[in-house]
Amino acid sequence: MWDYAYTVPENKKVRVIVHTDCKNEADDQFAVAHHLMTPRFDIRGIAAGHFCKNPQEYGELGTAQASYDEILKVMELMGVKDQCPVVLGAPKGLEDEHTPIDSPAARFIIQEAMKEDARPLYVACQGAVTDVASALLLAPEIADRMTVIWIGGGDYPEGGFEFNLLMDIHAANVIFSSHVPLWQVPKSLYKVMAVSLAELQMKVRPCGKIGKYLFEQMVEFNQKAAAYEMEWPHGEIWGLGDQGTIAVLMEELEKVSYDLVPAPRIAADMTYIHGQNNREIRVYKYLDARLTLEDFFAKLYINFGNEK
Repeated sequence: MWDYAYTVPENKKVRVIVHTDCKNEADDQFAVAHHLMTPRFDIRGIAAGHFCKNPQEYGELGTAQASYDEILKVMELMGVKDQCPVVLGAPKGLEDEHTPIDSPAARFIIQEAMKEDARPLYVACQGAVTDVASALLLAPEIADRMTVIWIGGGDYPEGGFEFNLLMDIHAANVIFSSHVPLWQVPKSLYKVMAVSLAELQMKVRPCGKIGKYLFEQMVEFNQKAAAYEMEWPHGEIWGLGDQGTIAVLMEELEKVSYDLVPAPRIAADMTYIHGQNNREIRVYKYLDARLTLEDFFAKLYINFGNEK
C-alpha cells in the first residue's frame, strides 16, 4: 500500500480509531492523511464528527455528514478508500451528561473496544467528544479497554474558551468524570504545530492529487475565514493542531512530557473546577512539532512525491 523501505514490527503496532470533524476547518484533512500513512497505526476506522462552524452551509444537523463526505474524499485522493471503515457520528452535542446519542460511531467504538486484541486501542479525538462520551454511557465497561486522546480544552490550571470543548461541554464532562484513561492536549500546546503557507506550498502541494487538494483547500479556507474579521486566522500561517494525536503516539515511551492531574470538572464557561476526586489524566505540556511535521512531510513525499 505504501512505499516505505522499512516495516514496523507487529508487536509495536497499536490500534487507532480516528475521530475527526473533518470539514470543520482546513487542518483536519492533514491529520487524517497522516494517520492513514503511519504504519505503526492499525487504523480500525474513522468516525465523522459534528461541528458548529459555518453550519449554514450544511444545515444544523448536517455537519457530521459533511465530515463523513470529506473523509471519503481524502481517502479517495490518497487511493485508500477501502483501507478502513468510515462511520457517521452524532449530528449534535449531548443534551445532558446522562443521555447518550446512539450513533454508528458510538457503536463502532464499543464494538472495537470489546474485541479480544492484545494491542492497545486509542481513540484519537480531534473535535467534540460526543461519540466517545455516548459510547461510555451506552457501555461503561469499555472504559478500561481503550485510551482516549483529545485535542481540546483550555490551558491549566484555569481553563477557559476552547473550540473543541465548546462544541460539547457535557460530553467532555462525561469523559473527565469516567475511568477511561485520558491524554489531553490543551489549546496552547496544540498551537505549536504551526506551519506557513509557503512551507505547505513547497512541501505539500507538489505531492500528487492529495497534496494539491490539502494545500488548495487550506488556501481557500484561509480566504473565507478572513471575511469574518476575527484575530484568527493569522493570514499566512496555520496551526496543524490535530496532528497532536499523532505526536503523542510517536513519542518514545520513556519520555514523560506530561503532568498527571486529577481530572477537573468543566464549568459552563469552560473553566476548570478542581478538587473533584477524579482519577488522574495525562495533560501534555510538550509536543515534538519538528518530529511530527517532518514525519508528515516525509511520508507524503515518499508516497505521493512522484505522482503526477
